[in-house]
Amino acid sequence: MTSAIAPHPLASRALARPDFTLRSTGWSTFLVGLVAFVVSVAWSWQPSYWGDEAASVMSAERSLPSLFLMLGNIDAVHGAYYLFLHGWIDLFGASEFSTRLPSAIAIGAAAAGTVVLAEKFISRPAAIGAGLIFAVLPRVTYMGSEARSTAIATAIGVWLTVLLVLAVRSRTASRRRQIALWGGYSLLLALGMYVFLYLALLLPVHAVAVVALARRHPLRRPTARLWWSLALWLGASLLGLLLALPILLAGSAQREQIAFIGRRPRVTVSEAAVMQWFDTVPVAIMAWALIIVAVMAVFFRLRGTHYQAGLPSRGALSIFLAWMLLPSGILLIGNELVTPMYSTRYLSICAPAVAIVIAVGLAALANNWLRAASVALLVATIVPAYTVQRGEFGKNEGSDWRQAAAVLAAEALPGDGVVFDQSVRPSRIPRLAMHLYPEAFAGLHDVTLTRAYSDTAWLWDEVAPLPDALPAVANLNTVWLLQYSGSADWRQETDVRTLQLQGFRVDETTLVNRTIIIEMTR
Repeated sequence: MTSAIAPHPLASRALARPDFTLRSTGWSTFLVGLVAFVVSVAWSWQPSYWGDEAASVMSAERSLPSLFLMLGNIDAVHGAYYLFLHGWIDLFGASEFSTRLPSAIAIGAAAAGTVVLAEKFISRPAAIGAGLIFAVLPRVTYMGSEARSTAIATAIGVWLTVLLVLAVRSRTASRRRQIALWGGYSLLLALGMYVFLYLALLLPVHAVAVVALARRHPLRRPTARLWWSLALWLGASLLGLLLALPILLAGSAQREQIAFIGRRPRVTVSEAAVMQWFDTVPVAIMAWALIIVAVMAVFFRLRGTHYQAGLPSRGALSIFLAWMLLPSGILLIGNELVTPMYSTRYLSICAPAVAIVIAVGLAALANNWLRAASVALLVATIVPAYTVQRGEFGKNEGSDWRQAAAVLAAEALPGDGVVFDQSVRPSRIPRLAMHLYPEAFAGLHDVTLTRAYSDTAWLWDEVAPLPDALPAVANLNTVWLLQYSGSADWRQETDVRTLQLQGFRVDETTLVNRTIIIEMTR
């Protein structure tokens, strides 16, 4: 059994001279990062904000005392990102382009990190291919154009893994360098968890990586080295967890805020296989086909033949397969047995591993013509998904708040009233358009508002039911009613009938995409 995991001589010679620094991999790495940034930032301003982005922008626009008051009640796990975005908005404003720009920059950094990491296990051309594949994966292009923390967390996850590889391979380095590497690992792990708590899902993946790397090192006494490496990693991980203890406790205390996941339809394994990273079935079919090719090439071809092709060892590929599958499995099993915790967006941090395994599959194909055809087909399946993402209604659930706000800006007059559908979940409520695009609602009277969100310890405004706010419409001649298409209020016409009883009639109805704008006059 020992011979089955013995490294090929070429691999041994490479491992005998490990890098102890983040040595530059050249202009190609920078260019891959630049391409990834451009792909993510291009047309990122086109789609309207959606519910999760509303939480980001509205929280970041609070005063700091108001923000800290809110974080003590909800969304503490996003507190670091909200604080960063607070300063960013102060400098660059709250437009879609501005608030989504940090995510695009983070994707550039993550793509560069993917190249650096992959090149430690596979050939340079294949590593560059991994970075480029990462740049165009639908999950990556989506989070790279979104005002949320997942892109930044993914970049941290990639570079955290690079640091782990350097630390495990630093056996012959000076004590000071080893302390710097493992200490840096602890600090970056803690930072990543403050940005995105689920980054802790990389810890079991890193355990696999430590075992694979230590067992294949060319130094003598591999068993002793394995236990020593595991001990160092465990100590560094515990230190990182200790530094992140405040956010772990806050996340545990506020765990009910993700209870809504339990009210959604259960996600099947096949749905997860498509939606976690690939968005559409055609992209998923192409991607999983190449992943299977990678597994077959590395695990089932004659031992040693894959090294000449620049492919990883079995142990190295196991690291990336674990990165793909362990976090997903943990969340899916926990979702069934413990508490609601699974969302496809949470697995964005696994996208770098997905890209690397796909790149291995491409490198393992028989010839350049087959590789070129596979790349062309993969890109052809990705382009439609990218086009939809960059459309006017490209964000989750076809959000159309900017377009709805434009209708109000063009047709409503100062002094008119506005009433928002309250019969949908908070992240869908049309009133969020008023906070994201306030210029369009300037001068309008918010009929049902009782307390603005910035004066509460909650994410959203406090409002009264329309029947309780009827004195506010007594002196109004025009009221604009914004409803969510398909909502309970829209189906039952509750607010429309309430206003009709006050002497209003429907003058005009405009359907934007999912928002229905009803002009009612006396």
